[in-house]
Amino acid sequence: MADKSFLHWPFFDADHRAWAAEVEAVAAGLSVDHGDPDAACRDLVARLGAAGLLAPTASDRGHFDLRKLCLAREILARHDGLADFAFAMQGLGTGAITLFGTPEQKEAWLPQTRRGAAISAFALTEPGSGSDVANATMTATRDGAGYVLDGQKTWISNGGIADVYTLFARTGDGPGTKGLSAFLVTPDLPGFEVAARLDTIAPHPLATLRFDACRVPETARIGEQGQGFKIAMSVLDVFRTTVAAAALGFARRALDEALSRVSTRRVQGAPLFDLQMVQGHIADMALDIDASALLIYRAAWTRDSAVTPPRITREAAMAKLFATDQAQQVVDKAVQLFGGDGVRSGETVERLYREIRALRIYEGASDVQRVIIARQTLGAFEGDR
Repeated sequence: MADKSFLHWPFFDADHRAWAAEVEAVAAGLSVDHGDPDAACRDLVARLGAAGLLAPTASDRGHFDLRKLCLAREILARHDGLADFAFAMQGLGTGAITLFGTPEQKEAWLPQTRRGAAISAFALTEPGSGSDVANATMTATRDGAGYVLDGQKTWISNGGIADVYTLFARTGDGPGTKGLSAFLVTPDLPGFEVAARLDTIAPHPLATLRFDACRVPETARIGEQGQGFKIAMSVLDVFRTTVAAAALGFARRALDEALSRVSTRRVQGAPLFDLQMVQGHIADMALDIDASALLIYRAAWTRDSAVTPPRITREAAMAKLFATDQAQQVVDKAVQLFGGDGVRSGETVERLYREIRALRIYEGASDVQRVIIARQTLGAFEGDR
């Protein structure tokens, strides 16, 4: 049974504890068939929407309850990685609409994604630009009352099954990050093509998308022209913290599995837990989990508690870097404590080992988070002088 004592930390109120219990009840009843990730994600989005769990992923009022998002991702990830993925993408895919969308854009999409009637995606990465968004080359060329999209996006989560994509393309308003704009794109548009599906060690719906003279109306643009980088970073500011929460969920499950193993597995007539080296591993795992939780919910509380939500670039980067890196170590220790069974296909810790690795890459790789933290720290130092 995963530790829930953290819910009584001062970061949370009664509403958050009730929300955690609601998510836990639904998550405990999920049974996910991982044989067909596309079908599983469609089913999960529909079920999570019907249960009301997608409500915090989109807001007509233009802000999120980040603690609820983090709690949901932590709990869902502890139960099933694909359930976490399905939940997370509903928020990431429409985050730009929540934060910067027009009333018409919100009315068209947010009620649908909240109830699980539409699947969303976030299309930022390109073959030549991942974390380096300034290198994006996909273009959105002005043409009459709209734009023409040309280029490719890749490693797009929900690619191939999404009903709406938030896409970023270069409108030529300036060099680097200054020339990007954000658009809403639907897969029925002429010139939109799913060019390839991508297989990974932990199967999820992923695809490369190709756009060839794909025309969108001006009403498809989110925010002002040239505001795309600001929009993308504002969305990632929110959802990077939730990636950390998902990693925390994986780590908590790994610790639970390890505790079960070392308390029942016997070595030389005694429980494996009696070995001091094993106790050391368990202590390190518990410490990493609590430290991660403190960083995650500090970031979420900092954003939620302000009248005007502040940028939490530094706090989010710290949470994501530490929680994902330490979760990798926690899961690895669990595999080690299982011995040969830890790498047996079908074991929970083997699945966690495959699931956790990608979290140190997407939405800003670990080394990118280090750069962000360093720059934010230097900027604060110079500002105080």
